[in-house]
Amino acid sequence: MTKSSIIGIIACVIVIISAFLPWISIQVDGQTLLFTGLNTKGSSFGEPGKLGILMAAIVGVLFLFNKEWSPRVNLFTSAFLAAWYFRNMLIFSRCEMGICPEQKIGLFLSLGAAIVAFVCVLLHRRRLVK
Repeated sequence: MTKSSIIGIIACVIVIISAFLPWISIQVDGQTLLFTGLNTKGSSFGEPGKLGILMAAIVGVLFLFNKEWSPRVNLFTSAFLAAWYFRNMLIFSRCEMGICPEQKIGLFLSLGAAIVAFVCVLLHRRRLVK
């Protein structure tokens, strides 16, 4: 395994962990609502952490394969993962009706780790097995 594969797998694990961390908190009527990637009760955000966990697991597993097709598939899946978390960053951090959320570490960590995984796919060199 190359260094980029190891770093990419670590980034995928961080993406999975960050789905459970707090993403935003909102002050509404004296209450504080805390949202994670998997817990968005009381909002219309859905549960974007589920798809993020699935895609991060696929990207992490594809780093382990040393086949000709795996870097090509991994390029698509990691680009989708980075785009998905960029979308989540835009949706979760926007202000609505004068209420602006406070961004937490999980939102930034998930986007950063997804981008690192994508860069690791781009820098990945595979060894030719004959």
